Amino acid sequence: MGERKQALDGEFQGFVTSRWSRLMRTAFLLTGEQHAAEDLVQSSLERTYVSWRKVSAAGDPDAYVRRIMINTHARRHRRKLKEFLSLQDSGPMLDRPEHGDRMAQADDRAALLRALAQLPVRQREAVVLRYWEDLSETQTAEAMGCSVGAVKSNAAKGIAKLRAIPALTEKVGSRGEK
Repeated sequence: MGERKQALDGEFQGFVTSRWSRLMRTAFLLTGEQHAAEDLVQSSLERTYVSWRKVSAAGDPDAYVRRIMINTHARRHRRKLKEFLSLQDSGPMLDRPEHGDRMAQADDRAALLRALAQLPVRQREAVVLRYWEDLSETQTAEAMGCSVGAVKSNAAKGIAKLRAIPALTEKVGSRGEK
């Protein structure tokens, strides 16, 4: 039994190590604040560890952790905890882009993150999961615990609101893109 537990612990540690930066990016985009993102990832991983045997056997631990993150974030929001987008306090850990991340090419990531923080929570979740995490509508619906129609609606409304923010449209227009 001890060897099996050590193997599971090693497997979990490998999972955390390989997913940490992506989980942090997603959590930051959901919360808009570095410390809240760290708390969200840590509490999600704690819950994952407790069920790791079942989670790893199910075959898609990423989906399980995403669902925990969304549920935890939604629960905190329902408790009326304020979310702040504090770029000054975030330091170098602030949303590090992965290699090849198209968003890393944006001239002003700070404007984009401020715009994202203006979205209602469900719209922000849908936009982050669909477009940053590149999940399908079905995967996003599973992570958010809602229907595919709700994902489509929230993502479309969120994108429309982002497109209506002058600071973003000026940036995109100044580069000659649409």
